[in-house]
This record gives sequence, structure tokens and C-alpha cells, in this order.
Amino acid sequence: MSDQESVIEREAMDFDVVIVGGGPAGLSAAIRLKQIDEDLNVVVLEKGSEIGAHILSGAVLDTSGLDALIPDWREKGAPITQEVTEDNFYILGEGGQMRVPNWPMPPLMSNHGKYIVSMGNVTRWMAEQAEAMGVEVFPGMACSALVMDGDRVAGVIAGEMGLNADGTPGPQYEPGMELRGKYVLLAEGVRGSLSKEVMAKYNLSDGHEPQKFGLGMKEIWEIDPAKFKAGTVTHTMGWPLGKNAGGGSFIYHFENNQVLVGFVVHLNYANPHLYPYMEFQRFKHHPMVAELLEGGKRVAYGARAISEGGWQSIPKLTFPGGALLGCSAGLVNVPRIKGNHNAMLSGIAAANAAAAAIAEGREGDELTAYEDDLRSGPIAKDLKPVRNVKPLWSKMGLWASLALGGFDMWVANLTGWNPLGTWKHGKTDAEATGKAADFQPIDYPRPDGKLSFDRLTNVSFSFTNHEEAQPCHLKLKDPSIPIDVNLPQYAEPAQRYCPAGVYEVIEEGGQPRFQINFQNCVHCKTCDIKDPSQNIVWTTPQGGDGPNYPNM
Repeated sequence: MSDQESVIEREAMDFDVVIVGGGPAGLSAAIRLKQIDEDLNVVVLEKGSEIGAHILSGAVLDTSGLDALIPDWREKGAPITQEVTEDNFYILGEGGQMRVPNWPMPPLMSNHGKYIVSMGNVTRWMAEQAEAMGVEVFPGMACSALVMDGDRVAGVIAGEMGLNADGTPGPQYEPGMELRGKYVLLAEGVRGSLSKEVMAKYNLSDGHEPQKFGLGMKEIWEIDPAKFKAGTVTHTMGWPLGKNAGGGSFIYHFENNQVLVGFVVHLNYANPHLYPYMEFQRFKHHPMVAELLEGGKRVAYGARAISEGGWQSIPKLTFPGGALLGCSAGLVNVPRIKGNHNAMLSGIAAANAAAAAIAEGREGDELTAYEDDLRSGPIAKDLKPVRNVKPLWSKMGLWASLALGGFDMWVANLTGWNPLGTWKHGKTDAEATGKAADFQPIDYPRPDGKLSFDRLTNVSFSFTNHEEAQPCHLKLKDPSIPIDVNLPQYAEPAQRYCPAGVYEVIEEGGQPRFQINFQNCVHCKTCDIKDPSQNIVWTTPQGGDGPNYPNM
């Protein structure tokens, strides 16, 4: 704690449960707590300007989590109406595509009975349900620090605003508040700043594989009504990534002639010249995709890291005074490209454990019942059978992953046993980055402004805004490393891996200088994950800042 921090006086508010993050995990926990005991005092803190402002997901929703939480969600008007009508999977080459039939795939891969949704709108609806039950939901409240009581997490500091660029209080300074809870549930999403701090403080990853990540980029397109086929789901792999990186695309025909177009690049790629954003832009020029989008217009853009480590990367989930939920824990099913259902189920499980503990008069201890539930219940049944797909893909490539991973999933689906055991991931995504001298630079076509766009133009469609007078929330542990280490060794990949153009190397007086345009940041966390020197630390800016996604 800094000297300045120690003299700041803050008001404190006490709750039974403090929940950080207004996504599907946090809101599910809040709703479940109130279902168990309506007298519980529950608060949800969301850094976005409103619930849903920072939510970005594909998304084809498996409703199993919502079915368990709010069985009558249809009657209550949930914005979940577009059922999947057609399910396609293609391997792309540069000029064509090969359809992979659905019949060889394990039943868990089927999207029939699932729904194409905007998770931003689903969480807005969930917040309405929570507030109607008496949950206090506070958007625009970034949680910037933990409140400790001895060795336990006792709360968070939220809502600090008006700092000058140098970190000193400005004329409009508001110190924020201490929100204390008997339990603190961290549901910040992928690579949350407080979750990362807690994982390091309590060594929660010890004995578990490192978490793996992908970068997901998404655009919403309004297309020619003649080409729109409501409920159609298409996934692709292959071109343009080839052997450069793992990943693939999704194209979901949503509603009102809107198509959700997304592209995922696995962040364990070796070639530091790879430019994930430009791979996405190039993908849209594939004949199959271009034909669909031509004549349409892009109306929204965003990006978000995705946890991909699966079963073997889930850390210890509990710590004194709280627990990790949803994508903070890393509960995405990679082959299914789904995690929202597990986020909701984790919220339910954490709420069950916290409510039972409070009913017994406990507080501040470890919610071991939550960990037991997650590792033996429906989330385990979802993630354990598919646990080898990602490491197979990373180590042996796309085709081996399809063949061997498919075999492993089929046997696990039929018998509950994985014949390949449990493969390890090995390196972190940062460690996987190779030296620039060992790879060829990649020549990317210039965006045409019709199907493909430059980063800064697209970032304007994320409606991102940051108060420019505040401290830069992207911290460098050592300011010299970008130019002295990353530039000569890795061609400074931050210039390319960031999907929002935050990082630049600028020539000044014949010398390179590293520039951080933090105003562009869409909070994807890729820099915190992929920087080969692990020199960039993503921290939360002041509340309400960042993207303002309308219906991602």
C-alpha cells in the first residue's frame, strides 16, 4: 500500500456477499443467493458503464445453466428466442471450402436446441431479475484493489475516480468506497486484475497446468435480407491461419438480418510477426464469407481474450474469504466454443456454498463445498471429456486434433473414460512466442474499407471511451523493455497482437519510442497474456470507461 493510499479515508459498506463482475457468473450467483435467502445483503459491482457494456461473446447459448437458475426464463421474457436451425462446419482453403459432416462428431458438439444470443442483452435481462429480487447492482464501479483483513480477502475498493495522470488526486477526485463482505466472489471474466492478484497471492495455480488463451474478435453485420437465414450456425477452421496459429471462425445468423462474425486466434502462436486482427480481416475476403457480407455493413466491433486451458488449467478456486467464478476460473469448453452455461453453473454453485456458510454463522473462510461441487458436478461432466482437444491441437496441429481429439471425445462420451489420459499444455502463451529472426514476416493485404477495415476505424465501432486525464491503466514493470528487449528480439509484437491499436513503436529523432494509446483499449487483456517479457500489467481504469458494446 502506498503512503498516499494509507492516508485516503473511505466510507465502508458491509454486505453478506460482494460480487465483482456483472456477467453471467456474477449475476447468477447474486440471483441464486436471493433465491436461497431473500434477506441476504448482496451487491454486484460492474466496471462497465452499464451491465452488458463490457460483455462480448459469440454466442450460441447452451441454456442448461439458465434452466437451473431460472427455469421459467421464457415466460419471464429473456432475450433468448433465436433457436439454431442449421449447424455447419467447414475446413477452409484459400479459394474454397470442405464441408465436414455432422455425423462423425460426438453429440456434445451439436448446436441443435441451443440459441443464438447477444450475451450483453442476456446479462442486462439477468440484472433486471436480480434487482427485482433486491440485489444492489452498481455499474460504473471499477474494483481497483482488494481489502484485506489479516490473511483473508474482506472486500474491495470500488469507484475511485478523478485521479490525475501521475496518480495523484485531481480536483474532481472521489476516493471510492470499501465494500466489505463475509465472502467476496470474483467473476471478472478472463484475466481479471483482482483474480490475477488473488491467484498469485494464494498460489492457486500450483499443481495445475498454465491457463491457455485465445483472442476472440467479433463484428456485427447487417446483411442483404435475401442472404439472411435466421438460426444458421457456421464454424470454420484452416485458412487464413494455416500452420501459423490455431483458431477458427464463427458466423451466426442472429435476428433482424444481423450476422455475428467472429474470429479466434489461439495465443500460443510462435511467429511474433503474426497479426491476429489482420488475419480476421483477411478471413472476410474468403469467397464463402465475402459473398455473404458483400452489400452489407459492419455496425459493431469488439475483442476479448478467451480462456482455453480447460479442465487441467482450472486453478484452486477458493481462497480465504472468497472464490473465483466463470471465466476468472477458466470454464470454457473449447471444442464446443461455449462457456456461458458453465459461468452460470459456477455462480449457482458458489452461491449455494456461500449461503450455506453464512447460515452456519461462518465468514471469511474457504468455501470448499464450492470447489467440491465444481470438480464433481455438471461443469466437470462438461469439461473432462474434452480436455485433450486443446493440447492435441497445440502440439500436433489441426488434423491430429480433429482425428485424435474426436476419438478421445467419442470414447469419453460413451464410457466416461478418456483413452488419451490427460495431456499437458506445457508453456504459457507468452513463453510460446518465438524470436523474430527465426520467422518470416507476413505480408497482409491492405483493408479495402468495404469488407475489411483498419484497426482504428473498427475500434470506433466498439464505442470505447476513456477519460484521458487519468493514469494509464496499462502498466509497464520496466519501461525500457519494449525498446531494449522486445523490439530487437521479437519485433515488439504488442504492435500486432493488440486488436485495438493501443501499442505503437514511433520513430523520434532517429530513435524508436514505445507509445501506449490507452484510450483505445477494449479491455481484451491480450497484452497481459501474450507479452513475451510479461512486462505489461493490465489494471482497471476508472469505472464506466472502456468499450460500450450495444448488443455483443
